[in-house]
Amino acid sequence: MLSYYLLKLLSAIACLLPRSLAERAGRALGALCWPLVPAKRKALARRQIQACLHTDEAETRRIARASAVRFGPMLMEVLRFPVIRRHIEQYVRVEGLEKLQKVMKEGRGAIIAAAHTGNWELMGGAFAQYGIPLAGVAKKQKAAGANRFIMEYRAKIGMHILYTSGVREMFAMLKKGWFIGLIMDQDPSRHDGVVIDFFDQPTNTVAGPASMARFQNVPIFPAFMHREADGTHTLVVYDPITVEKTADKRADIRRTTQLLNDDIERHIRRYPEEWFWLHDRWKSMREE
Repeated sequence: MLSYYLLKLLSAIACLLPRSLAERAGRALGALCWPLVPAKRKALARRQIQACLHTDEAETRRIARASAVRFGPMLMEVLRFPVIRRHIEQYVRVEGLEKLQKVMKEGRGAIIAAAHTGNWELMGGAFAQYGIPLAGVAKKQKAAGANRFIMEYRAKIGMHILYTSGVREMFAMLKKGWFIGLIMDQDPSRHDGVVIDFFDQPTNTVAGPASMARFQNVPIFPAFMHREADGTHTLVVYDPITVEKTADKRADIRRTTQLLNDDIERHIRRYPEEWFWLHDRWKSMREE
């Protein structure tokens, strides 16, 4: 558990820093760690960027580096959750919050479909601090100390976290009017995924958001956050997507999953430096 106490110490130091200095420290940390990223992982990121965005070599390398370096400021912001939660409006501006509030007034739950773009940890905290009853779905960290720390800090900023195995609990919370946050841009197993078009490529994608929304008859709100030049964030909630119910359940789920991934693709094209290009997004399709 040494890692837990080390992270707590780093958090205490980060919370004492002025905001501008913390931002610079985060960028410096990210830049220092970039040379430590394995060459194979860097090459993977470059291949995916070129295949998706068709950029030249210089632009490809810039995006690959920027998408990794940004993890420095992201980490710094997580360490500063105790400070950020008290002044969330100074860090995150939300566009479309009224769409979620309307569903809340109706006493209904909903699904928020997000991606590994922007600071997704801060995004969940921002929703919670703006009054949205959010339950985020996450995987348990392998390191016990790191898992204890991130779960504690997610709770500090107002999030309730469910592990990916808690499907029954998700359904129960939806019925009670909770919003379930699902990140849907990772490569699941072929058994669990549905193949859609993503950046003009057949792509295996999690079907959970569409499947849950169809079963519970709740809307899905695509939502993405990006960092502005001044270090603040803009969180955009898009119009809800409703899963059409026909006799063909799988077709309903695939059609909705395609719509959600179209929104993700448009956001990534607009802010390519903020997506997690180091993730092997097409691994299962390549293996198949």
